[in-house]
Amino acid sequence: MATGADQAVGFGLVGFSLLLFTYYTLWVIVLPFVDSDHVIHSYFLPREYSVILPGVAALILLLFVGTFIGVVTWKNRKPKKID
Repeated sequence: MATGADQAVGFGLVGFSLLLFTYYTLWVIVLPFVDSDHVIHSYFLPREYSVILPGVAALILLLFVGTFIGVVTWKNRKPKKID
């Protein structure tokens, strides 16, 4: 069973993910149908960033995953036997 601290961190991550998903969904799906002079546009970045930011995040994620795999592979390599 998870401790209280683990559950709090889990709930925080789920809440942050839900907030981020809702913001991005409103930004990409709903905002194009709202008039450009509406006050809600002041809460969102320009639409170009809706493609750039996830792309940069994906590149950073791939960089970290590749680095992790490289480090684990490097540490787990077996030394060659000398006869």
